[in-house]
Amino acid sequence: MILGAKKIEQLLKTGKPEDDPLVIIPPPKLQVGSASVDLRLGCWFAVLKQARASMLDIGATVSGNLSETALTKTHYVRFGDKFILQPRSFVLGITLEWLRLPTDIAGYVTSRSSWGRRGLIIATATGVHPGFTGCLTLELSNTGEIPVALYPGMAICQFFLHTVIAGSGRATRSALAGRRKPFLGAIKLDTIAKKIARECPIRQRS
Repeated sequence: MILGAKKIEQLLKTGKPEDDPLVIIPPPKLQVGSASVDLRLGCWFAVLKQARASMLDIGATVSGNLSETALTKTHYVRFGDKFILQPRSFVLGITLEWLRLPTDIAGYVTSRSSWGRRGLIIATATGVHPGFTGCLTLELSNTGEIPVALYPGMAICQFFLHTVIAGSGRATRSALAGRRKPFLGAIKLDTIAKKIARECPIRQRS
């Protein structure tokens, strides 16, 4: 069940239960009758370094040849300044808000249609697991034909919250939790695929 603005406001104000509250800092401005929270853009951006790799090879990344530091360059943009996202370019951003979800509430992030109609898209709907704590990394793409100016503090996306049936009562462990800067994160290769590769190697044609 998706939570409406009135229910979200109630949970934020009461802070109950005390040992597992919903927290959004700074407090959001909720629209009456809405079913989502507007989240704002933070000051940190991370871009992929084109010169460091001719292609993005996940296998090489997993083996340690391409680390987070080697792949990305982080930029800090002050309030009042702007980050220019060029056409057909991609950048990782971060939410201004620090979130803390209870263990019985999950969420997901979607683009704002007003930005989408101007070519700025959050590339994927980001799922947020119960118990998550930290700022959310945002995947921003400029699919339009002109550069887009991104200002820290601007409303950038919508955050929907919903209850979790039969939640575990424990926070989900994630490498993305507790972050204040955009984070690329690790990709784990499928263990079944690796097993098949070992047991059924491709034979060279004679």
